[in-house]
Amino acid sequence: MDRPEVEVRRSKRRRRTVSAYRDGDRVVVMIPASLSRREEAEWVEKMLARLDRSERRRRPSDAALLRRAQDLSDRYLGGLATPESVRWVDNQQSRWGSCTPGDRTIRLSARLQGMPSWVLDYVLVHELAHLLEPGHDERFWAWVDRYPRAERAKGYLVGWSTAARLDIPPGEELD
Repeated sequence: MDRPEVEVRRSKRRRRTVSAYRDGDRVVVMIPASLSRREEAEWVEKMLARLDRSERRRRPSDAALLRRAQDLSDRYLGGLATPESVRWVDNQQSRWGSCTPGDRTIRLSARLQGMPSWVLDYVLVHELAHLLEPGHDERFWAWVDRYPRAERAKGYLVGWSTAARLDIPPGEELD
């Protein structure tokens, strides 16, 4: 990964804490004004590494997604839903995920990256349930509802879609 542009903000009010956040393509690092240039450079490197670790945890690889899906299937679906592959895709603008039961593949919208893990888990359980029941009938929702945070995650996604002024995908409306 290329090193992002870094903006260092010194504060006379800040005494001990150092923090960093991503602002578009750059990283803003906030440090106490009293730090030396050497200490500043050390903290910048440390904070870039922390942000990178945090972002990698929130954006698992395709292999990690497959392992996560298998774990969720074991925990909530009795291990009956076994996907062949799970991967991120950039071309899903109106769905959170999709499943092709014939070849047992699951695709997740890259828009889910960075969302809370329990929301990602809900979408995975939803798509895994399609390996057991292809439609959105009562049997399908009975599988999905085994995930304890299903209603909460649906509400989160509906709220996110509403805030982003996107259509709510069919079957995801809260009644």
